[in-house]
Amino acid sequence: MAKLYFKYGAMGSSKSAQALMTKFNYEEKDRKVWLIKPSIDTRDGSDTVYSRIGLSAKAQVISPQDDIYEMFGEKCRDADVVISDESQFFTEDQIDQLRRIVDECDIPVLCFGLRTDFLTKVFPGSRRLFEVADSITEIKTICRCGRKATVNARIGEDGQVVTSGSQVLLGGNDRYEAMCHRLPVSKNFKMYKMNSRNRGITAANAILRISCFIFRTVIAIFVQYYGIFDENRKKTDFLFCL
Repeated sequence: MAKLYFKYGAMGSSKSAQALMTKFNYEEKDRKVWLIKPSIDTRDGSDTVYSRIGLSAKAQVISPQDDIYEMFGEKCRDADVVISDESQFFTEDQIDQLRRIVDECDIPVLCFGLRTDFLTKVFPGSRRLFEVADSITEIKTICRCGRKATVNARIGEDGQVVTSGSQVLLGGNDRYEAMCHRLPVSKNFKMYKMNSRNRGITAANAILRISCFIFRTVIAIFVQYYGIFDENRKKTDFLFCL
């Protein structure tokens, strides 16, 4: 039985790469793939799905007023699978149309996209996918601090995290960065860099203290077992003041 799949992740989690690799796997088995994308995504060409790792493929462009179910029947009825990139930009009605392809045509539909916008608000298309998808999978990535990234932070030209504006603003690494919730969208992104430097200084101090402790211990052993400076113990006192 065919299913509707939703595979979501933050910016930079290789969603488009996985969509294109899935397309390749189907085609390698002589299966026909109908690759679609919303018309609003024109970053790499209106009819191209492109991944940061260099993969790309031509796709059917879907406008907000298009009926995907009708287009499927007219243009690609013989397809074995439907793969959608940037699915968060589809309307709720269009997600229902993808659901209809699964139910009435017994064709699997795989949707890849974001869950939330830069203010952590769910996109309408993503919300509907969470409601009607048979299988929901998170494609994980990490924040620069090493924690799991779930926030699609929008970065302004001044280096600050943007906290207002329209929900849709096309961009890649120049405008967005996947972050964890430990870097709240209301904070200045530069603060993290400053804190990172502070943590680095703290670590350096800890290493210095440990090194001094080891040095003092070694000297103490020599003093105890070899009688170094025994006649004038004060000469070694300075070593224990480090």
